[in-house]
Amino acid sequence: MIEYEITLWIIFCRKGISRKSLPYRRSPPSWCKIDAEQVKTEIMKYAKKGYKPSQIGVILRDSFGIPQVQQVTGSKILRILRVAGEAPALPEDLYHLVKKAVTIRKHLEKNRKDKDSKFRLILIESRIHRLARYYKIKKQLPPNWKYESSTASTLLA
Repeated sequence: MIEYEITLWIIFCRKGISRKSLPYRRSPPSWCKIDAEQVKTEIMKYAKKGYKPSQIGVILRDSFGIPQVQQVTGSKILRILRVAGEAPALPEDLYHLVKKAVTIRKHLEKNRKDKDSKFRLILIESRIHRLARYYKIKKQLPPNWKYESSTASTLLA
């Protein structure tokens, strides 16, 4: 019997399934006393300072005790920014991939023999192309948008 249980454990526990799970309740917690309008003004204030949506969420969580903006306001941070016209031009995950590719390319200019970084750059750029194709389908990027390594640093400015 014990051997059977160990075998089952080996079969089913190869990969972990640890992940965050959001609470089932969609209403804000009772200890969260801030109202939706205050949250929206804070979001706009930080967006004007140049913070990304995920950074804004972390600031609101740490300094105001807001666990989920969607529970308080009824819409996500990026949707609030889109309505106000303050949304970033590039989606955040694509922006960070482009930023990583630019830093690796800069590293490769100094260290030409770094084969591992060259390989990682190829992987990152293929991820950029895949994400760009997805965002073009979802119409979050214009259909003529194209990643070019020579002009990638201008996308970050």
